[in-house]
Amino acid sequence: MNVTMAMGAAMRRIHMGNALSAFGLGFTVPYLYVYVAQVRGLGAVTAGSVLAVFAVAALVVLPFAGRAIVRRGPLPVLLAALVAAALGALCLGVSAHAATVLGSAAVLGAGQAVMQPALATMIVECSSAETRSRAFAVQFFLQNLGLGIGGLIGGHLVDAGSAASFTLLFAIEAAVFMALVVVMATVRMPYAPRVQDAPSQAGRAAGRASRRRLLADRAMVRLCVLGFVLFFACYGQFESGLSAYGVEAAGISPSALGTALAANTGMIVVAQFLVLRFVERRRRSRVIAGVGLVWAVAWLAAGYAGLGHAGQTMATAAFVSTYALFGLGEVMLSPTLAPLVADLAPEGMAGQYNSAFALVKQLALAVGPAVGGPMAAAWHAPYVATFLGFSLGISVLAVRLGRELTDAQDRPWAARNRVVARGGAPAEPLSRQA
Repeated sequence: MNVTMAMGAAMRRIHMGNALSAFGLGFTVPYLYVYVAQVRGLGAVTAGSVLAVFAVAALVVLPFAGRAIVRRGPLPVLLAALVAAALGALCLGVSAHAATVLGSAAVLGAGQAVMQPALATMIVECSSAETRSRAFAVQFFLQNLGLGIGGLIGGHLVDAGSAASFTLLFAIEAAVFMALVVVMATVRMPYAPRVQDAPSQAGRAAGRASRRRLLADRAMVRLCVLGFVLFFACYGQFESGLSAYGVEAAGISPSALGTALAANTGMIVVAQFLVLRFVERRRRSRVIAGVGLVWAVAWLAAGYAGLGHAGQTMATAAFVSTYALFGLGEVMLSPTLAPLVADLAPEGMAGQYNSAFALVKQLALAVGPAVGGPMAAAWHAPYVATFLGFSLGISVLAVRLGRELTDAQDRPWAARNRVVARGGAPAEPLSRQA
């Protein structure tokens, strides 16, 4: 009972960490372009480079983050990431030259990138198979809520004519991250095996062996391929290709685009826990396949909005529906994808697996806008057809992934029920040995 209570207290602080970190991101990220290009007068090229630096920094640090989490544990890595993010935010708020802006953005982006796999690994270590799906659903809900509230408050504080208002904004973001350091430093994590438990030379050999083991894990490799397609076809289009398509092909106004984004967030907030009850008792591979079908319908709605020669009202309604359907797919994924990564990881390798999957996600988010943006602006029909095909491909890849999963990984609830039926105690399912 004491262990359970301790894990519950740790989980509450982890969820607070998720909410506050998302609040900090939402506080400033939507306004980076305006800040760099207009307020600091550094132009569109530098502002675009700042956004690219975020992606590059994540791609650089995530492989090292995975090793650090395996060796040292997720909490020390999270605390270091928060300090780095706070330093980057503070420096960005007072930077007036391109070099310092780009350097500060790199530090902030690196810190932000490492937070997510560290927090995800902490959730894994403080949850059981019975509670993990719900824990990740709560994480996703709080992240979106934090982003929304942060963006709303930040938008009321900034003034495009005042650099001081943006300095205040970044200073508040830095203060949020440092406050989070204090909160998270009080978390008492349960013991989990670490590579550092072995002698130094043996630890390095174990680290190399863990990387080989991950690459030899067919199910994890398939999941990474599936994850790349998921993030490329949906998240990689949200703020680039899909919005450009809406403006150019469907004639969507900026206010309607804001309504579409609100519909996406609203769907997540309203449907998260309703959908959770449905997906908790379904095969994970089938749930992900269902996401592909839902997103295929979303792309059909987008096609109707821009290519259906409907009136402006119908086109706007269809475009808003596209974002809402994407939100429905997201709430199906949140209690499914991250717990599946955790259940695939052998003992002691949750950090490495979470970081590898986060790296795949960042790569997809970097490639997605680069491919989708130009297509959406110039080739409307091919753009919709391409990403409709990717969505259907998600369903195919998910079904194939299901063939690589054990019953405990694809249907953890069924495996637990069988243990109880035989008179045993429900225990966390063993990870499949790669």
